[in-house]
Amino acid sequence: MAINLIIFPGYYVPHIGGLETHVDEFVKYLSEYKEFNIYIFAPNIPKYKEFEVRHNNVKVYRYPAFEVIPNYPVPNILSIKFWKMFFSLYKINFHVVMTRTRFFSNTLLGFLFAKFRLSKIKLVHVEHGSAFVNVSNRFTNKIAYMYDKTIGKLIFRGSDCVIAISKSVKKFILENFLENLDIPVIYRGIEIDYIDSIPEDREIKDKFKDKIKLCFVGRLYRWKGVDNLIEGYKLLPKEIRDKTVLIIVGYGEDLEYLKELSGGYLNTGIYFTGKKDFEEAIGIIKSCDIYVHPSYRGGGLSTSLLQAMCCRKPVVGSPYEGGDEVIVNKKTGILLKDNSPEEICRGIMEFINDRELRVHCGREAKKFVEENFNWKVSVERYKKILRELSER
Repeated sequence: MAINLIIFPGYYVPHIGGLETHVDEFVKYLSEYKEFNIYIFAPNIPKYKEFEVRHNNVKVYRYPAFEVIPNYPVPNILSIKFWKMFFSLYKINFHVVMTRTRFFSNTLLGFLFAKFRLSKIKLVHVEHGSAFVNVSNRFTNKIAYMYDKTIGKLIFRGSDCVIAISKSVKKFILENFLENLDIPVIYRGIEIDYIDSIPEDREIKDKFKDKIKLCFVGRLYRWKGVDNLIEGYKLLPKEIRDKTVLIIVGYGEDLEYLKELSGGYLNTGIYFTGKKDFEEAIGIIKSCDIYVHPSYRGGGLSTSLLQAMCCRKPVVGSPYEGGDEVIVNKKTGILLKDNSPEEICRGIMEFINDRELRVHCGREAKKFVEENFNWKVSVERYKKILRELSER
């Protein structure tokens, strides 16, 4: 029996982020199995093709949308095109709807599409978050919290199956939304061969050839903890700081604030590269010496952290956003007690003072990713769940 699956992700490629690559790689591997007909309905941000076919006949529809606040898209309900695209979905006999991350408006849209109809469709919700929204704007945080406690709870409780992408996500769900201990944890995979094929960034390598290069990759907003990373860099002893640079790759609502926080170190010790595509970001990680994961509680499992480990980079990481699930202290990296500037500084110093430990942790980090983050294994678990739901 063919299974028609439609996915409502918060964002989708070419938008850049861990959620986007997670969904894209998931459908790439799932679509290798001909029994699945896969559709994606996502906001058209940034502006791109309204329809395309990716991978193995995955049909992607991108609808008119805009961002009320950064990183939170909403459909343009005043657009006739949006309604035409949305109602065209009703012509297809879907067996399963999949939503990803509770706080996106597209998740609510998927929930409504599955539940509010004469013949309900089975709903799988995959959660990527491990904390309530925490951005720089307090009003936004309050609104997001209220949304979570009403609409978010409705989505969790109305789903036929809830999946967590990490143990920290499962813990968050159980503490705040559900009491179902049987929630499966399914880790994402990493495209190891693809990452291995990407060369290091020679420009970064040559420009800072006499420097110890620290690196961070991600969106520049509150829960990524980049402010603490910058403060941690400032705490380095002067003789170490003078021979060390911090390279920050990414963009987001906190960019200007973080540049201001860098003070006199901006473009002398701390460098912002701006938005980079996947290959460029991986190339920069490969050209650096130490990767720093400074996150607060929030995301489920940092994709950039896993990618840095795949690049054999020694990682200094907070226990949040999945850090304590993949960083085995002094084996796959240095696991910090928290993400305070003092702890970040301590972890960086430990690696700078012990080159053998850096090499050891980089080698073990690569091995850990190879053994634990395999899309073939993860997709088999998703397939079993999707088959069971479609047969009910």
